[in-house]
Amino acid sequence: MRELVYTGFVSLDGVLDSPGGPAEGHRNGGWVVKDIEFVPEAFSLKGEELADTTALMFGRNSYEAFAPVWPGSDDHASYKELPKYVVSSTLSDDALVGDWGQITILRSTEDVAELKKGEGGAIFIHGSAELARRLSEAGLIDRYNLLVFPVLLGAGKSLFSRADNDKRTLKLRTAEPYSNGVVKMIYDVVG
Repeated sequence: MRELVYTGFVSLDGVLDSPGGPAEGHRNGGWVVKDIEFVPEAFSLKGEELADTTALMFGRNSYEAFAPVWPGSDDHASYKELPKYVVSSTLSDDALVGDWGQITILRSTEDVAELKKGEGGAIFIHGSAELARRLSEAGLIDRYNLLVFPVLLGAGKSLFSRADNDKRTLKLRTAEPYSNGVVKMIYDVVG
C-alpha cells in the first residue's frame, strides 16, 4: 500500500493560503518570506523529502499554479520526471502541460483510494488545501510533513476542516524548532 503524505507550509493557526506571494490571492501573501529571517536549515525538510517522493499529487488549483512554473524551475528539477496525479472532476487531458513527465488525472476520492492500494512508494501532496481536507476526511492521508510558521493569518484556506469530523490521532515522528521561529513537525496518522 502506498503512503500519502501532505507536505506544506502552514501558519500557526492552520492557514496555508498564499505562502509564496500575493499573486496567489491572500492579502498577506508571501508570509513564508515576509518578516521572517531566512534560515536555510528551516527548509531542509524539502530536500529530505526528495528521497521518499516517488510521485506528486495536486488538486486542480495547485496544479494550475505550479504547472507553468515548476517544469522549468531549477529548485524543482528533481520533480520533473516523477509521476504526477491531479485530482479533478473537470480538468481535461488537453489542459495538461507536456514537459513535466507522466501526468494522470484522478476524478474522485475513490480513485485516490485505489491508487493507494497499488505498489510503489510515497505520494506527496503539495499545496492543494481543498484536496488535503477531502482526503483527510476520507482517512486517506498517512503523514503530515509541516513547516509551521510563527504567524497568525486568521482567514484563508485552512489545511484542516472545521467540520465536526471523527477524531484522528496523530503520532509525532519528529519536531525541530529553528532560530527564526519556524518549527518542523512530522506526524503519522495512527487512527
